[in-house]
Amino acid sequence: MTFTVTYAQRDGGGTCLRLAGELDLGTAGELNSTIDRLVAEGRRELLLDLTDLTFCDSTGLAAFVRGDNLVAADGGWLRLTGATGPVARVLQVTGLAEVLRHGRDTADPAAPAAP
Repeated sequence: MTFTVTYAQRDGGGTCLRLAGELDLGTAGELNSTIDRLVAEGRRELLLDLTDLTFCDSTGLAAFVRGDNLVAADGGWLRLTGATGPVARVLQVTGLAEVLRHGRDTADPAAPAAP
């Protein structure tokens, strides 16, 4: 399976990136490049929709953390939504689901995490 990342401006602000396929050592560079390009354009609020992501290894997780650090350094945020199956499991096991405020449907990713 291939990996794709597409993005669009969200109503109410922020940018939604839709990831599909397998995010691993061979494809994480594409996500990093897209995040770098968006940050260079001044975008600081990123919602990553993982609904169509079927696999994510440690390199993919590192790309999420890298993106979060990049936007947070300038007062922004990166949030995850839509992960299911093995992708949701790896986010839970590693603790990134909590750190990046993963939710099945993150309507307002800027809102505080639920207790």
